[in-house]
Amino acid sequence: MHLFIDTNIFLSFYHLTNDDLEELRKLSVLIEKGQITLYLTEQVKSEYLRNREIKIADAIKRLKEQKLNLHFPQLCKDYKEYPALRKLQKDYAKQHAELLDIISNDVDSNSLKADTIIQELFNKANVIETSMELVDAARLRMEVGNPPGKNGSFGDAINWETLLQNVPSECDLFLVADDRDFFSVLDESEPKEFLAVEWKITKSSNIYCYRRLSTYFKEHFPDINLASELEKELLIKDFIISSDFATTHTLVAKLAQYDDFSSAQSNELISASLENNQIHWIIGDPDVYGFLSTIADSHKNKIEDDLFAELTEVLEKVTPVEEEFDPIPF
Repeated sequence: MHLFIDTNIFLSFYHLTNDDLEELRKLSVLIEKGQITLYLTEQVKSEYLRNREIKIADAIKRLKEQKLNLHFPQLCKDYKEYPALRKLQKDYAKQHAELLDIISNDVDSNSLKADTIIQELFNKANVIETSMELVDAARLRMEVGNPPGKNGSFGDAINWETLLQNVPSECDLFLVADDRDFFSVLDESEPKEFLAVEWKITKSSNIYCYRRLSTYFKEHFPDINLASELEKELLIKDFIISSDFATTHTLVAKLAQYDDFSSAQSNELISASLENNQIHWIIGDPDVYGFLSTIADSHKNKIEDDLFAELTEVLEKVTPVEEEFDPIPF
């Protein structure tokens, strides 16, 4: 999938958003596994760096304003609840001040969790530099009145021209932006008609627009809630179609790091070990044997009876190899 995320979405993770950083972590996993290609324009990187401090400053200002200034009438002091409320008020003030100090230190050192995960995404993205050709194309787009763009600023136009020139033809584009310049005035869930038609003519494909990253994930990866679960699912899928011994050993090592698998996951792992020859033929290797034995022991109640019986029979017939396996197939 070919994905573009506008600057305002990245900046929202420092400010006001209903999404949380888990959305960005899921995206990082999908990029690493080759499920998504993220396009990052130089324009977006520059806008992000220009505005990060502004968004953080405003967020900290709002946090500072959230003080618990409670005023108690004199009559309250005669009740036993009054001292407890006063203590809670003082505790809040202390914790509030400590939180501000910690956040300020993390801001100064660029070590906010948002900083870390966004930088990770930037490192994994397909970064495209801004050329004079792109600037000229964006300027012409603005001068003739074609979207996207507003108020004499053609950053959105540069991003659009960059995507037009760099996303492969016949590939749909998924765009996440909280910017009305990309959306239809008739249906705010749809792309602006001009942009949809232009993309269709130029790239022979479609464009799909989302205002939130979570909405994009809900539509295309509805069963995945956590990044760790997503990574596990992708590893299992790779395990099922493993095409050589070295890949199987690598995947087993990664899957063995997880302690828990769902009923569906457990059955998929067992089925693959019985049906995929690249797994079945090395089932006696220490790592594969140990992994499948652990699954059988700890997930017995989750595995279908016939699969469990077949796996148990296979494992009983196998004598685990004692020596180190050679991960390079002959």
